[in-house]
Amino acid sequence: MVALIDGDAHAATMPNFQHLIFVCTNQRDAAHPRGCCNPDGANEIRNRLQAEIKQRGLAPLARACTAGCLEQCELGPTLVIYPGDSRPPIWYGRVRPSDVTRIVEETLIGGRVLEDLHIPPDWLNTRGLGPPGDGANPQPAPRST
Repeated sequence: MVALIDGDAHAATMPNFQHLIFVCTNQRDAAHPRGCCNPDGANEIRNRLQAEIKQRGLAPLARACTAGCLEQCELGPTLVIYPGDSRPPIWYGRVRPSDVTRIVEETLIGGRVLEDLHIPPDWLNTRGLGPPGDGANPQPAPRST
């Protein structure tokens, strides 16, 4: 990687991210029909992710960032993980603060997708209705408590 400073090329000293995680922190009324990823404004999922990343020594190669609405509200709280290589992004929905350690261990460190949180690509941007013709199951089943 090369950075241009005053027209001169200098080798950059910071490596590329291995994981960039964007956590929806959009707020709206809790009674809104689309739901809300951050109802109390505490950014708890993002803050826990950032703390877990730091505790595991993954920073600065992994970073949890706040994001505005990711447009997957009906499946929220949502986050998207962009690996630092050519793999496609990983979307997770119905994320709870208690999922953070597992996300870091299994996905960031282990490279595995958590199927119980994963939003399949054909569900993205469908307002929770799923792919066309999927009338048998109009929304992914709610997570059990």
